[in-house]
Amino acid sequence: MIYSEKVMEHFANPRNVGEIENADGVGEVGNAKCGDIMKMYLKIDGGIITDVKFKTFGCGAAVATSSMATELIKGKPVEDALKLTNKAVVEALDGLPTVKLHCSVLAEQAIKAALTDYYKRQGIDPEPIVGKVPDREASCGI
Repeated sequence: MIYSEKVMEHFANPRNVGEIENADGVGEVGNAKCGDIMKMYLKIDGGIITDVKFKTFGCGAAVATSSMATELIKGKPVEDALKLTNKAVVEALDGLPTVKLHCSVLAEQAIKAALTDYYKRQGIDPEPIVGKVPDREASCGI
């Protein structure tokens, strides 16, 4: 498999790794059967994602897509994060091998799961805003 320099860079030096205590939204997707699990933490202030961290258990592509996804939404309005697609994450990484595209889907889903949690904590029904986030067993993507 050939990975782009950006994928290798984000795998070797991932950005925004860790967790946020008292996060405003936390989402976890994937499962051990797939081999990839992503947990995303969001700090949101005035509708802006002021901080984002992730923990990923998985392959290099999963780590790279998590890292890139956090970079793409940090400092941005929640509305921008809701529009982030797996395609945008892959493009920002200069592509991924076809067999690894499911990793980018997990990154998109992890953000949406964290935003779903954020809205629920605000007492807002997240589904009309975020859409339906697949349950963890269904989010394997393979």
